[in-house]
Amino acid sequence: MSEPKVIRVMIVDDHAVVRGGLSKFLQVHKDLELVGEAENGKEAIRLAGQLHPDVVLMDLKMPEMDGVAATRELRQRHPNTRVLVLTSFAEDNMVQGALQAGATGYLLKNVSVSELANAIRAAHAGRMTLSSEATEALVHAAAHPIVPADELTEREREVLALMVDGLSNQEIADRLFLSLGTVKFHAGNIYSKLGVDSRVAAVTMAIQRRLV
Repeated sequence: MSEPKVIRVMIVDDHAVVRGGLSKFLQVHKDLELVGEAENGKEAIRLAGQLHPDVVLMDLKMPEMDGVAATRELRQRHPNTRVLVLTSFAEDNMVQGALQAGATGYLLKNVSVSELANAIRAAHAGRMTLSSEATEALVHAAAHPIVPADELTEREREVLALMVDGLSNQEIADRLFLSLGTVKFHAGNIYSKLGVDSRVAAVTMAIQRRLV
């Protein structure tokens, strides 16, 4: 029976302790070989051109160049190299950004040893592996899509901006020389477009997504 193909792995993480732990993990698997380490995305791109890894374990929050930008450039330069995100964060925008950049999987650092090994093998084979948290983030993002600011009318953006400033509907009406009913109508449209059902949720989303 032939030996399984050895998968060449590169680790990209700005924490030396994490890189050390992952290095030891790789040593116990005969079909996984550590070929290099990088502490940021910029260094990862340089090393990938020299080492030609099969799979890159990519952190996301790093200095100089983050993991999303590095993933995008790596995939453009080395389309045969797979990127498996291994990070501590699973916010909607980070999961979406990494997958859109070309990552073949998204795991959190609390993953078990066996799960990580299987995810590396799956990534090498071109199969996607997502942590439950990443899957939940994608489902949430699909249910609450980001609304581009230009989908709101100019008047709706004015009303939303005054909501963010803490004005009541009556105060907004007075400020914009509108009737109270017209302000309520605009507020209803804003809630509908943002997919929310309250002023607090609309204001929170406007601040988080910089809609105004």
